[in-house]
Amino acid sequence: PGLLFAIAVYRTAIDLQLISQVLLGFVSATLLVSANYVINEFLDADFDKYHPLKKSRVAVVRVVEPSVIFLMYAILAMGGLAIGWMISFKFFFTGGLLLIMGMIYNVRPFRSKERVYLDVLSESVNNPIRFAMGWFMVTPAVGLYMDNRWDLEFFDSLPPLSIMLAYWMGGAFLMATKRFAEYRVIGNAEMAGLYRRSFRYYTENSLLISMFFYAISCAFFLGIFLIKNRIEMLISFPFFALLFAWYLKIGLLKNSPVQGKEKLWTRKWFM
Repeated sequence: PGLLFAIAVYRTAIDLQLISQVLLGFVSATLLVSANYVINEFLDADFDKYHPLKKSRVAVVRVVEPSVIFLMYAILAMGGLAIGWMISFKFFFTGGLLLIMGMIYNVRPFRSKERVYLDVLSESVNNPIRFAMGWFMVTPAVGLYMDNRWDLEFFDSLPPLSIMLAYWMGGAFLMATKRFAEYRVIGNAEMAGLYRRSFRYYTENSLLISMFFYAISCAFFLGIFLIKNRIEMLISFPFFALLFAWYLKIGLLKNSPVQGKEKLWTRKWFM
């Protein structure tokens, strides 16, 4: 989405240079996200065994050598950053931030995924980070400090704060809905707490209320962005409202497919 919004705002011409940057950007982003998932799967193995679906994952049922995991992580992370450097400093820096948030989310002593509400917010902050990576595939590569002064073009090329906050809150809505579905499918508060420590403090009601907060916040910041940047796109607002309502409907289903993004493909009309 960051890529598409940047093209819309800057009205960028589609040429070979843009196409090559987009391809490199997607490869870099894929490697960096994969690095985060490598440590996520490995460090979650002791907890996923308490989940009725995740207990069959490879890292749970087999012994995985830590040295192999760390080597995989290093190769994926360094490869993603190296390719990101070829695009621009802004893309490279944002890619590094994605790796840092992966560490904060998964690795102790931080391991924010175990902290109530912070688990949702610290995971979904990857959404605006990935949004910025798409944005920086398009925007011109300008320096932060040039000719002994701050380069204002650098700041002008950053994505608007309103759309970043909207995308963060939208991601938080999706993640809270996933937590809600997981909590219901486990069906046992004590077992849920063993799977995810934050579940010791959640209830169905508190998760549901947080979902409404994130959805309303997303709509608010999205409206600010559209009014300031592309007011003609306000006509798309009912579509976003339908999208959120439909996703909520799916999230309330028994054994909801929102627990895993790949299962959403089973909802034919939603897709």
